[in-house]
Amino acid sequence: MFLINLLAAGVNLAGPLLIAALGELYAERTGVLNIGMEGMMLAGAWGGFVTTYFTGDPWLGLLGAILIGMLFGLLNGVLAITMKVNQVVSGIAINILLSGLTMYLYRVIYGIPLLPVTVNPFQKLAIPFLSEIPVLGKILFNHHVIVYIAYLLVPLAWFILYKTSFGLAIRSAGEKPAVVDTAGLSVTRLRYSGMIIGGALAGLAGSYYSLAHLNIFANNIISGRGFIAFAAVIFGGWNPLGILCATLIFGIADALSTRFLTSGNQFVPYEFLLMTPYIITIVATLLFSRKSISPASLGTPYEKE
Repeated sequence: MFLINLLAAGVNLAGPLLIAALGELYAERTGVLNIGMEGMMLAGAWGGFVTTYFTGDPWLGLLGAILIGMLFGLLNGVLAITMKVNQVVSGIAINILLSGLTMYLYRVIYGIPLLPVTVNPFQKLAIPFLSEIPVLGKILFNHHVIVYIAYLLVPLAWFILYKTSFGLAIRSAGEKPAVVDTAGLSVTRLRYSGMIIGGALAGLAGSYYSLAHLNIFANNIISGRGFIAFAAVIFGGWNPLGILCATLIFGIADALSTRFLTSGNQFVPYEFLLMTPYIITIVATLLFSRKSISPASLGTPYEKE
């Protein structure tokens, strides 16, 4: 039973990481690093929370989170693509801006409440018949709707990137943008598309924490998971299926640390258990970053000749 619960929790926690990592994949495949993923997830968590608070409908909250993510994806695109600011610097700036802005706006709206403000969250959705399958039913088919969306996005991303002309153009913009330009396609437009899709998925991923997982908003609600998603893209070799495997490993590691924390363990320090998913992220990135082949023009601004 311990193993089944652990795997179910791992699949659940991997869901938002997977959405964010797929968003990062779209951006990086066009040749733009989106270091601001952490901040965009935080903005999505805030936007989803506030929209749900005022409308009472978590589905509208989900929409609000996606729109806010798109807005800041566009802003990062303006900095990195049009203004050609160093992409690492622009991403860090987005993270710092949104860390302060979301908490400031939260306090403007709610003040400093004595008890956390809560919203009407998504409930877990057991898929009829499938959730009753022994073992697999509990692991795979008893989650929040955002988690199901996450796993459906994997074949969709694979199909778009490898079976459509739009996907071919996106991949080409990250590999040989000059060739794309010669073919009459706009590299700038493709890169903006990647950033806006990435921002939308970052917002959706962030909304999981405020609308399904915790039911509140807090400044540290994302807790570095945007950077884990960033690492999952490298670990997964810039491929949707590889990213799926990477995020499942990180999700199970996160679930394992939570299980130890709540088990009354007296042997392993509390702080070490909290660090476990991040240590695995660092180790995995170190091991696989040299073997993974990134898009050739990743991080390089395009100058039309």
